[in-house]
Amino acid sequence: MQLQDGDLIFLSIPNPLYRRVAAATGSRASHMGIAFYDEQQGWLVAESTFPVAKYTPLACYLARTDNGWVTVRRCLNPLTPQDIQALRRECDKQMGRFYHLGFRYESKRLFCSKLVYDAFANALAIEIGKLETFAELLHKQPNTQLWFWRLWFFGRIPWQRVTVSPASQMLCEKLTTVYESESTG
Repeated sequence: MQLQDGDLIFLSIPNPLYRRVAAATGSRASHMGIAFYDEQQGWLVAESTFPVAKYTPLACYLARTDNGWVTVRRCLNPLTPQDIQALRRECDKQMGRFYHLGFRYESKRLFCSKLVYDAFANALAIEIGKLETFAELLHKQPNTQLWFWRLWFFGRIPWQRVTVSPASQMLCEKLTTVYESESTG
């Protein structure tokens, strides 16, 4: 895997919540982050995870995926060194912010796809993925088991809540796939 700064690394996290996110979006991807090379620490991934957003060493990040599945996507228009610096500065601002377990885009808290969406939008004016309501998102997957989401949201799914999903970012036409692993399981 030949990474470049600013690459998006998609994973499939093997826990109940992340599996439901993947099922609800019809994608294998349930988590994502942005790769950056650090002179002292090597490759790091900017990610929003529970409890807070942080930079995670690449090996630790990749170790969390299910059966070794990883996809790396890159901007079609190459990022300049200035773009990388702006993107890194924007990610730096997000570090330490709490995770939002309700995936509400308008919240001050983060989730993985919101961190990526905001970093690219604020630093480079590039929208990666699509903002959509839970109603729009779940309508695309009519076989989604809504009982889980009703339970997750204490009986009432917030249908009009705006969110952004790893699936919409993985399918973003502004990106190209540069690496996709085969599952080991």
